[in-house]
Amino acid sequence: MSRGAQESVFMPSNPELTNGLIHLKSNYSVSETMARLEAALKDRGLRLFARIDHAAAAAEAGLEVRPTQVLLFGNPMVGTPMMLAAPTLAIDLPFRALIWEDATGQVWLTYNAPDYLASRHDVPDPLARNLNGLVDLLQKAAKAVQNG
Repeated sequence: MSRGAQESVFMPSNPELTNGLIHLKSNYSVSETMARLEAALKDRGLRLFARIDHAAAAAEAGLEVRPTQVLLFGNPMVGTPMMLAAPTLAIDLPFRALIWEDATGQVWLTYNAPDYLASRHDVPDPLARNLNGLVDLLQKAAKAVQNG
């Protein structure tokens, strides 16, 4: 780390859910986890909107951060009706998956819990089920990074 960045070890009290976030351990590096997740989401018909490499951006600025990448993905046929019903949901859609390495070298896949998003944006119940469906697809795809 440079320029005064502090090291911290991620130790959630409940590794599966912390502050509306779900954390899953990966058995692979950040790059391999991202590649596996992208392939699995594509196989499930989801659209990949963007991939952000925070470590690469930090390096361009002369800074250092552990490997950290974000993937934005979703399905406009599902997300658009939800945003029409709850416009502030657009701040959290497309859905995001964060893949990062902690100070011990453990790689994590982190994403928003669907109940958290539904509550945060007051998504009506029938549409909130679509958030659960999207997370179900993500969880199935996540098996590619946990089990190989």
